[in-house]
Amino acid sequence: MAAISTSPKRNGPLGGPSTTRGKTRQELNDRRYPKIINKDEIVWRDRYNFFLERGWELRPRYRPDWKPSWAGTSTNPIDCEDSISNIVSIILDAKRVTDGFIVCLKRVTCRSKEVQIGNFLSSPELGGYPNNHCVPILDSFQDPLSPEFEYIVMPFLRPFDDPDFWVVGEIIDFIGQMLEGLVFMHSHRVYHGDLNGSNIMMDARPIYPDGWHPVMRYASVDGASVLKPLARIDHPVRYYIIDYDCSIMLLPNESHFISDLGGQDKEIPEFSPNKPLDVFKLDVFALGNIFLKNFHQKYLGLGFLVEFIDYMMTRDPTNRPTAQEAFRRWQNVKPTINPSMMHWRLRKPDESIGERVALDTYAMAHHGIQSVKRLFQVQPLGQPQA
Repeated sequence: MAAISTSPKRNGPLGGPSTTRGKTRQELNDRRYPKIINKDEIVWRDRYNFFLERGWELRPRYRPDWKPSWAGTSTNPIDCEDSISNIVSIILDAKRVTDGFIVCLKRVTCRSKEVQIGNFLSSPELGGYPNNHCVPILDSFQDPLSPEFEYIVMPFLRPFDDPDFWVVGEIIDFIGQMLEGLVFMHSHRVYHGDLNGSNIMMDARPIYPDGWHPVMRYASVDGASVLKPLARIDHPVRYYIIDYDCSIMLLPNESHFISDLGGQDKEIPEFSPNKPLDVFKLDVFALGNIFLKNFHQKYLGLGFLVEFIDYMMTRDPTNRPTAQEAFRRWQNVKPTINPSMMHWRLRKPDESIGERVALDTYAMAHHGIQSVKRLFQVQPLGQPQA
């Protein structure tokens, strides 16, 4: 489960036509923007004061005494931020009362090890390591009304590929961060178990310095305008691994060959529900599969990734590298990549000639705003903002 919801399409200035034949505007607005919260939002409204007492403030829509700001006025609901309903029932955004830092609240069952593993990886002993790319857990607590549930508080993140990658150097950075993050997890005997694109997020504040709306990711915080992101090649972001629903934290002397695993990439060749498998090698294959599907199969001109991805996705797990071995191999691959490629625009196979000329012209005009340095050093997030 990603740390924030997917962006729904809105009708009107940000999302398309605002009228439909045969229906008045008022009728359409009443249907699209009910004056009551939906059933999945009730659990959040009923705990508004509880969260506030712990230092986390929900949006005005979830206040117990909320009344739609457009009710009884001529204002179109689409122009009102509090008309935007939540999409995913178990997660919601909030802000830290002390400094306004935006966070994500996630409701999890107490049967899950997600809280325990997340708190371990975010502990004072581990949380400050620069190679720790596990999402920070800022707070966790039990539900006051339903003791079978807990809440975890995480920084507010975006999917790692929203917006799309723009130049080759951004992919180089992503691969390096994810490899060092997986090495960190495995070195502390934590197997993720469900590495896929939806479980990798980014701190997008460097490319959206004024923030974005928690539900309509393409829009400003108030939902009033469409955002244009900065380039991450010039404003590096930090990537995080999230969601420990399927994760396992092994004891110091416990075997990492385990059977009856769930959640894993079903394309893993040795997959078997009853056969003991090397769980760390499963994570390596899954991460290689992310690189394959999201980069090599999506963009042209990334031939330098082929051999490395094949290495990570070696079919025989006994010959497949560990995370540490894959990271070392990547450190050897990077110097072989021509530095001039770092600003090469990523091209998709289905681009028309006209699109390609226009995009290449735009890319050349913006090339070299800042030099490619660090590749890239970004401070961990989650600390109070100055």
